[in-house]
Parts: sequence; structure tokens; C-alpha cells
Amino acid sequence: MKYKRVLLKLSGESLMGDKQFGIDNARLTKYAEQIKEITDLGVELGIVIGGGNIFRGVQAEEGGMDRTHGDYMGMLATMINAMALQSALETAGIDSRLLSAIEMKEIAEPYVRRRAVRHLEKGRVVIFGAGTGNPYFTTDSAASLRAIEINADVIIKGTRVDGVYTKDPEKDVTAEKYDNISFDDVYANGLNVMDMTAFTLCKENDLPIIVFNINTEGNLKRIIMGESVGTIVA
Repeated sequence: MKYKRVLLKLSGESLMGDKQFGIDNARLTKYAEQIKEITDLGVELGIVIGGGNIFRGVQAEEGGMDRTHGDYMGMLATMINAMALQSALETAGIDSRLLSAIEMKEIAEPYVRRRAVRHLEKGRVVIFGAGTGNPYFTTDSAASLRAIEINADVIIKGTRVDGVYTKDPEKDVTAEKYDNISFDDVYANGLNVMDMTAFTLCKENDLPIIVFNINTEGNLKRIIMGESVGTIVA
């Protein structure tokens, strides 16, 4: 394996499948199968998942709601997704723990760095819910922060496109894909890999990012084994 300890970032939208809203159980099952492939190899895996399939704080602000209030609602949305993912993992026979940045003792353990690391060392998948626990920070920022805290080898960001492109490939057929790109070139070209806070955290801590298509079966395992999949930012 090329990577031993990994932070997987999933968007909330990735859970929708072909739906317009909510959670597609079939898609969850597929993700759990891919995750089992790598945990069976001995990979220590942390997961951060967004809540955009249910609620976004930014959308609340656009509708006239207080941004702080909306962001906390978004954190609760990530917990719904995290619980759904945990259920899918356990159905697949994967031992997991859900840790929340906001205390919800009936459904999740409070986030404590040492506890998270200990779970990883014991072979449990650790799902980090509720973002950073603070408004105005995205789940991209939570993924970068948690990856640094647990000393992950890499952040792998699962999306519905197969890497980073010169332009949005879903809107412009002339867009060209990067196989490798530096942090500085991402800045210089104004490319959208992660939000700026998250991206800067990775750059300053020399933490590589791999952007790939999570919906292509086998991609997760291929990345772990060191194959060239998606785009690596390093």
C-alpha cells in the first residue's frame, strides 16, 4: 500500500445518487463496499462528510436566515449523513465510530483527537461529524483539520468528476484534466479544489490532496495501492 492512514472527504451531494434530495441507500451501499476493500487491507480510515444534500448554511443566508444559525443547521445535516454512512458500514461488517464536534452523547462520541487516533489504531473507521463545530467553516476545512490532527498521509476527495480540470468539465467540453499539479499552480490558475481555508491548511502542512471520481468502482483501492487515479495536488 502507498497510503496507510487516509482521510476520505465525501460531499453530501454524493449520497443523493440520482435523486434530487436526501440519501440514496444504494449509493451508500456501494461506498461501503469500496471502503471495505481498503479496510480489509489494513488501511486506517477517517471520513468527513458534508450535508449539502440536506441543508447548507450558505443557502440559509441567501434566504435571509442568520448565517451562524444556518451553519449550525448544516452541521446537524452532516450528522444525519454520518449516521446513515455508519449504518451502511456496519451492515457491510466494518467496525466504525462516529465522533461529533458538537456534543450529542446519545448518538456519537465527542471528538477528542487522542480517542480518534486510538480508534484508528484499533482498525475502526472513524467518521467525523458536525464539521469543525464552528460556523463559517466548511466541511472541506473540517477534512483538512482532522487529517492534520490524525497525521493522515493524504486527503482523498471523492467527487463526481475524475480529477481537477482547467475548467468545469460538466460545462465545457474543452476542459483538460491535470494528472499532477502543485499547490501554487492551483492558486495561480484559480482552480476550485477545496475552499481556500482548507486548501491553505493542506499547503502549509505539506498534506497532499487527491481528487477522484468516487462513483467509479475500484478507484478507492487503486489509489491506496499507488495507481494513478484522478489528480494529485502536492
